[in-house]
Amino acid sequence: MTMVIIGAAAGLGVVVVIAGFGPVGVTIAGEMARRGCIVRIFDNDASVRGTAIINGRGHSLTHEGVVLQVEGSVSLQLSAKSVGLFEAFYSSIKPVAVFALTQELQKGGKLPDGVHELPFEFPLEQQAEKLFETYHGVFVNVQYVIGVEVKRGVMSKNLKRTLEFIVEAPEAKESLKAQPSPFSIVPEALENVKKSSLHHIPSFKIVGRLDSVACNIGQPLTGEVVVEECSATIKSIELQLVRVETCGYQEGMAREATEIQNIQIADGAVCNGWKIPVHMVFPRLFTCPTAVGKTFKVEFEVNLVILFSDGHLLTENFPLKLSRIQDRATGPL
Repeated sequence: MTMVIIGAAAGLGVVVVIAGFGPVGVTIAGEMARRGCIVRIFDNDASVRGTAIINGRGHSLTHEGVVLQVEGSVSLQLSAKSVGLFEAFYSSIKPVAVFALTQELQKGGKLPDGVHELPFEFPLEQQAEKLFETYHGVFVNVQYVIGVEVKRGVMSKNLKRTLEFIVEAPEAKESLKAQPSPFSIVPEALENVKKSSLHHIPSFKIVGRLDSVACNIGQPLTGEVVVEECSATIKSIELQLVRVETCGYQEGMAREATEIQNIQIADGAVCNGWKIPVHMVFPRLFTCPTAVGKTFKVEFEVNLVILFSDGHLLTENFPLKLSRIQDRATGPL
C-alpha cells in the first residue's frame, strides 16, 4: 500500500491513501507522491479503494462526520484568438461535471487520540456516462479530485484535504484496427489554388503512406514519403503534430489548433525515388486519447510540410485518432 500525505492542520493530521487492487493499478514514486497517483481502469466494475487516515497527534477529536468527496469535471476556456478578446474575457463557461460522489466514512462522534484508518471504495466508471482520461491542455482540462473532510461544527474550522488522481482508461488491444492512409500529391490536386496559378507552382509528384491514422498513443506514427519527380529543389520535409481543442459556447463552437511537435524528416535536396521513413513518437505530456464530448473535443492531426527552395510551401493534412491500448498481461503497449 502506498501512502500519500496531503496535509495537516491545527495539530491534527488527515492523510489520504489510495491503494490499487485487482484491475486498478496505482503508481506513486518519489516526487509523484506529492502530486497524485494514476488509476488505470480496465473493467466497468473496476473500483478505487483506499484509506483515509486521521492522526490526532496528541489530541482527541470531536466531529460531526467524516465525508469522502470525489469529483470529475471538464473545464473549458475560450480563446481570444477564436472568439475575440471581449467574448473570451466575459463569456463564462461552467465546468461540465463528469461525475460527483459523496460518501460518509464515519458518523459524528469523538475520536480518541491516535491513528484512525477509515477505508473507502467506489466504482469509478459507474459514476459517469462516459469516462474521459485526465487531460490538462490550453483550453480544455479534464480533472479528477478526491477529498476527505472532517466536519467540526460551527465554532471550529473543518479539516479538508484533497488530492488529484490521474485516470487512464485503456481500450482492449482488439479494439484498435489499422487504417492505412496512402497519399499522392500533385499540383492539380491542391486545394485553395486557382487553376490559373498552377503554372507558377513547381511540377511535382509526391507519394507515400501512413501505416495507420488510428494510432496507439504508446507507439510511434510510422510510414514513408517518396518524391517521385519534382522540377524544383526541395529544401526541407517536416512533420507537424497539431492538437485541436474545440469548446462549445452560446454562439457556437470555438476551435483552437496548437502545434505540439515538429520533426524534420529530410533536409536539403531529396533524391527522386528515395524512400524517406516516417517515425514520430507522440509526446507524453502533450497528447491524450482523442476525446469527444457534448461540449468539447480534443483531437489530433499531423501535417506533412514540404518547403521548396524557391519559397513555395506545400502542406498535406491527416486527421488522427489516438487511443490508449492496454495488454493486461504485459501492461501498457
